[in-house]
Amino acid sequence: MEPIVFEKSTPGSGSTGRSGGGIRSQFSTPTNVELSAVSREYWDEFEETFDADIRRRQPGYLFVARNQETAESLASDVEMQNRLGIDSEYITPERARELSPGLRIEELVGASYSPRDEFVDPHLVTMALVRALEDDGVDIRRQTKVTDVVTEGGETTGVRTRDGQIDADAVVNAAGPWAERIAAMADVDLPIKPELHRIAFVRPEGKLSGSIPLTMDLDTGAVFRPEDDETVAIGGGSESPRCDPDSFPRSATLEWTHDVLEGVTELSDRFGPGTEVCNTMSGLYATTPDAHPVLEETRPGFVNVVGFSGHGFMHAPAAGKLVTELLCDGSASTMEIGSLSSERFEDGTTMPERSVI
Repeated sequence: MEPIVFEKSTPGSGSTGRSGGGIRSQFSTPTNVELSAVSREYWDEFEETFDADIRRRQPGYLFVARNQETAESLASDVEMQNRLGIDSEYITPERARELSPGLRIEELVGASYSPRDEFVDPHLVTMALVRALEDDGVDIRRQTKVTDVVTEGGETTGVRTRDGQIDADAVVNAAGPWAERIAAMADVDLPIKPELHRIAFVRPEGKLSGSIPLTMDLDTGAVFRPEDDETVAIGGGSESPRCDPDSFPRSATLEWTHDVLEGVTELSDRFGPGTEVCNTMSGLYATTPDAHPVLEETRPGFVNVVGFSGHGFMHAPAAGKLVTELLCDGSASTMEIGSLSSERFEDGTTMPERSVI
């Protein structure tokens, strides 16, 4: 196999460069949990394999519930995760406050926690991968936008760029928020929409250790995680508007920032009037209606690995392995991926993921 990577800008300049770098196994569907489990071995060995420091931090993820129905769903999710080998647990609000000091637990009824959920630096990961690929002779064509997908007799045979036509045995669409456009070039209709998500970086009024877990209120959407011992990333808000991936706001509005600050203040007493906003950042999720990816050979020679709905960075190792099996062996063997077919949107067999940050 002699892959060519076409990058319309530079590696990591799209959604990866604006990712929070989170890697977790706490999901509400077995498919997403399995994608996490397959990816885990890769992440555990990354620094040694690529001889690279990727600023790995493992504080865990903590999800809290205000509503009884949400708490019952969390407990059920933990049981499913445990069956699949994930080290997560359903805990009391009091235990949650021990893990995340300052947590306001008066209205909480339950929580879940996984100590192995973690963060890495997406930029450092990307640079390590690019270096390794180019050392192995992989052709990464920067500033090379794909303008068309070549199809002959129902089979995909290559792509076109400003440099002309490049023939290929297979074309893999891994274009993130541009994936719907690339698919359309091959006359494939995929329900993938670029959705705006934002985070703010603040210095909280009260002390928050850099070792506490990401803490998220599943009922309000408020979420925070320390970047270090001084700065905390916060997010939430009810609106995630759809945007043009070539033209979207790179920072958050004052109104959004105000609303998110109110949300995390309701969640933890470490935030308040003295909290200082340092910066904000926006990026795009390539979302599907059920927050699961499409991973399939949609037509001969045209493979889609798209629509990860904010989980593409963490699940990239599994996606890469599964796509390799599709291309080399004709089918995936690491895990069953029939449920990730695009046909599910037509036949009504979607499986909504509830735990989207």
